[in-house]
Amino acid sequence: MIGLFLFILSFAIALTINLTPLYAFDIDYLNIPQKVGLSKEALMENYRVLLNYLNLPWVSELNFPDFPSSQSGLFHFYEVKRLFMVDYVTMVITAVGSFFYIRYIKKNQLFWKLVRPFQVGIMVPLVVFFMIAVSFDQLFVAFHKLFFNNDAWLFNPSTDPIILALPETFFMHCFILAFVLIELQLIFGYFYTKKKAFK
Repeated sequence: MIGLFLFILSFAIALTINLTPLYAFDIDYLNIPQKVGLSKEALMENYRVLLNYLNLPWVSELNFPDFPSSQSGLFHFYEVKRLFMVDYVTMVITAVGSFFYIRYIKKNQLFWKLVRPFQVGIMVPLVVFFMIAVSFDQLFVAFHKLFFNNDAWLFNPSTDPIILALPETFFMHCFILAFVLIELQLIFGYFYTKKKAFK
């Protein structure tokens, strides 16, 4: 059951971080070209370079076409890359485990065991949505303090101007999207298992 929920979480994260249309939308919505002096096409190219570095294990160097980077900034992206790899490994392993677990549940008609966990799980994204609404700044800082044991994530725009192209509001949208995806999966799981358990 834990593996199933880890798959839901890691799948939502993987989908969110690779959904380039979200960044394309925010380029226009947040007026990023005007703030950094680059076209939307150039910003998307730099974003694709970043995603290739973060997603592909064999890409060992990060060189933005239009942005200089400090050693501290590059080190932070390296740490983010490691988190990406952890998420993908978790997703693959838990996908296999979840497949066999669901098959076991289906074979033995034990759907009732999942109804309550899904019902409780639905509340978690709602709590996160509330925290985002109250103070995303505090949530954003807490997230970085939890996953990083240094201050490399505190970018200086003069040495790492890429941070101007990746404003905090964009990351807020990423958080919202990830937890919407998690919530949708949990809601589906709840109604599906409830229907199967009490038919």
